[in-house]
Amino acid sequence: MARSGKVTVVGAGFYGSTTAQRLAEYDVFETVVLTDIIEGKPEGLALDMNQSRPVEGFETKVVGVTTGTDGSGYEQTADSDIVVITAGLPRKPGMSRMDLIETNAKIVRQVAENVAKFSPEAVVIVVSNPLDEMTALAQLATGFPKNRVIGQAGMLDTARFSHFVAETLAVPVASVRTLTLGSHGDTMVPVPSRCTVDGKPLSDFLAADKVEELVVRTRNGGAEVVALLKTGSAYYAPSAAAARMARAVATDAGSVVTPTTLVSKPSMGRDWFMSSARPSGLPSTMSVSTTVLKMSYSASR
Repeated sequence: MARSGKVTVVGAGFYGSTTAQRLAEYDVFETVVLTDIIEGKPEGLALDMNQSRPVEGFETKVVGVTTGTDGSGYEQTADSDIVVITAGLPRKPGMSRMDLIETNAKIVRQVAENVAKFSPEAVVIVVSNPLDEMTALAQLATGFPKNRVIGQAGMLDTARFSHFVAETLAVPVASVRTLTLGSHGDTMVPVPSRCTVDGKPLSDFLAADKVEELVVRTRNGGAEVVALLKTGSAYYAPSAAAARMARAVATDAGSVVTPTTLVSKPSMGRDWFMSSARPSGLPSTMSVSTTVLKMSYSASR
């Protein structure tokens, strides 16, 4: 199998390390770089992952790099084709994603500026919370074209919706097709009218009140996991979504994903970052309110 390209995952917590592992096991990249500010952690995880190569049968090399807040270490991420930003604090029980905005904005801004410095042609996939705001901040901080900074949200939310439908109906997940748009949070919009099971409308299988229960559960999908874990937040499903997005960009396979991306409405004088269905590869240029985004960026400096 031909391998090419370099993908960097920033943040070696559960989310980041699992994302790096999935990307390596795809065996489509030449190199996966995993970074973290905790000295030795990314190097140790990379060594562990590399030792799994004979077992799992992949050749992609994982490189661990300790980085500093002064930008040291980022030179080893240079010329990355794709950068996945997972850095930042996770939610705790009772917290909303927006509770993380002040702390994570400072982290994401610093990461984004180093990405721009060392990998100016990269496609950036943001997963740090609050997702929509951090995606917008990363675009402002990198100065990249708006079609090269996207967030992982709709793909995860859609996967959760599909799982809940399949679980409720006791059908294979492969038979379910759903769609979730909008913000990654309380205002997300699962779209039942676009949901099918074996090609038939969901309404043929479930009453409206039951469908609404699944919509609400999808909207609160992340919080449900956080409440059960009590420490930390979800990372298996989120990392699967982030890794699949990176693979879709790298291979340009034509698959349809729902990233958070720029949605511009000049007639309304406003821009948003929100989930919208796009084909894989470089997403088409699309723009939370510009005023809010600029406030977030200024506050992070």
